[in-house]
Amino acid sequence: PTIGVLLPAMGYSEQQLKDLETTINNTDCDAVVIGTPIDLNRLIKINKPNTRVYYDLQEIGYPNLEQIIDEFVERHNLK
Repeated sequence: PTIGVLLPAMGYSEQQLKDLETTINNTDCDAVVIGTPIDLNRLIKINKPNTRVYYDLQEIGYPNLEQIIDEFVERHNLK
């Protein structure tokens, strides 16, 4: 409820895909922008105009993603 008009894709189990497809297709909108690493059109049928966007991550400053993951692994003894 706090992210506005965005619909996060939380996972890709069979039920989650069905729920995501139903939610998208029942939403009143002009178009769908797919910003996930996977092409959802290959997994679900979207009955609205849609496009897939691509992006790159450019880390600026510290901590960076690698440091955060390393600290998490160490803190939880996952090595």
